[in-house]
This record gives sequence, structure tokens and C-alpha cells, in this order.
Amino acid sequence: MRDILLDLCRRYADAHVDHSGVAITSVPGLTIIRALHPGELQAAINRPLMAMLLQGRKHVATGAESFEYGPGEAMVIAADVPTLSQITQASLRHPYYSLVLELDTAILRELQNAVPVARGDAPCVGIEPMNADVTDAAYRLARLFEQPEAMAVLGDGLRRELHYWLLRSVHGPAIRALGAADSHSGRISRVVAMLRKEFTRTISVEELADVAGMSVSVFHQHFRAITTISPLQFQKQLRLIHARRLMLVDGVGIAQAAYTVGYASVSQFTREYARMFGAPPGRDKRMATVRA
Repeated sequence: MRDILLDLCRRYADAHVDHSGVAITSVPGLTIIRALHPGELQAAINRPLMAMLLQGRKHVATGAESFEYGPGEAMVIAADVPTLSQITQASLRHPYYSLVLELDTAILRELQNAVPVARGDAPCVGIEPMNADVTDAAYRLARLFEQPEAMAVLGDGLRRELHYWLLRSVHGPAIRALGAADSHSGRISRVVAMLRKEFTRTISVEELADVAGMSVSVFHQHFRAITTISPLQFQKQLRLIHARRLMLVDGVGIAQAAYTVGYASVSQFTREYARMFGAPPGRDKRMATVRA
């Protein structure tokens, strides 16, 4: 089944991939990633997602943990956690292909009572062999990529089915928490959504704790437990990641990028950028130009 899914995703990605290696499908939150060569180290704060690796290999690090995974394995990230990732195996002859689904908390909430509660805990980030039921649902969805009329009728149901099987998988307990509005994960997700939307402004910890409906001390504890970093570090990483995209993709100058994402000091921005990405912004821009 994986080989057939790979073939469907390869054909679609090769015809629709953009300059960054992303092929957006007509299914909300579902994309195909293609790479023709090993990549640079990428920093991101991913939304909760499942990534089915169909060809190639990738290394992912989050907090104190690191993972290497390859064809036939799926990674689930059931929280908004910072990651450092790198495609380690890809070539013109054998490109890297990954089918990525952003998890929809509204669907997860609707399915809460339809799925038995699994015993035990599951980590927020984990890699397991591709689940047969998840793979089958993904295959039937991928068959509709080039059939818009059928996708309009069947797509939402298959997307919902994907979430159902993910809830029934070994990652189920961690994914279930995303859909429980009053769980710690659900409360922290509200804060994360606010930070993603308003990361350029100064936000007090008291305001964030109020959004979560927690005391400041309890909020700090649960935010760090779920995301692996503090709220201040989370906002800082969002700013730096966005600034890097402005400079390397949109060609924005260093000072303008710094001020756009909320920094008042270019020198502070430069120091924190170099600490996160391993090179100051000027050198990073020059290296990106050489690579291009």
C-alpha cells in the first residue's frame, strides 16, 4: 500500500510542487513535501501534525530528543513544539517525499466520544511504523487529488476518517488531548494560537495565563511541559523564524526584518538570530544567495 501511495503522491507533487518543495493539495491541511537533495538544518515551531515518510530519510530534534526516520514510518507531533529538522537522504533519482497532515482540533473534538479512550500515555512527539488503517485512508484520499468532483463529495469524510484512525493509533492519547478543550493541552493550544497571531507585540505572562485559565505558576509549568520551552522563548523563536523567512525568501533587509517582528534593537536581534541559526543574519543571507 505504501508503494501505491508513494506513486500517487509522487505524481501529484512532481506536477504541483512550488519553489520551496511544497505541493499544496485541495484537502485543508494536507501537503506533500518533495526534496531533490539533502537539505539545510531547518528550525520551526510546527503545528500538531502527522508526517508519513514515503521515500528518503529525515532527522528531527526536539528538546533533548532526536529521531531519524525513513520510508514506511510516520512522525506525529501532538503539540506546538520547536523542532530542528534536516532531510538527510534525497536525490534526483530518488527524491524525498512526505505526506503531511495538520491535525484539525475541531474534528478531534467532534470524535472525542466516538473513539474509546486508550490506556496509558503517549509522548507529544513520536515515530512509529505507518499504521495500516491510516495508510489506507490516506491512499483513498490521494486517489482523489486529480478528481475535483469526487474530492468535493468525498474529501471531508476521508479527512475525518484519517483523524479517526490516528485517534485509534498508538499516538491516540496525545492526539486526543488536543481536542479536549479543557485539557492542559487544549488550554495551552489557545495560548499558542494567540502567540502565533500576535507574536510581534509585547504580551505579559499574566495575559497568557489568563487566556489559559491558569495561575501564572501553573501556566508556566504546563506550557513548558507541553512545548518544551517557556512562553518567552516560544515567542522569540516565532519572531526569529518569521524574520528569517522575510530575509531569505522575501529579500527584506536585516533592520526591517528585526523591526517587523517586534525587535526594538537590531543588535539584540542579530545576537539572538546567530544563537538560534548558527550564523548572524548577514552571513545567513549571503550563504543563502550562494546556495541559490
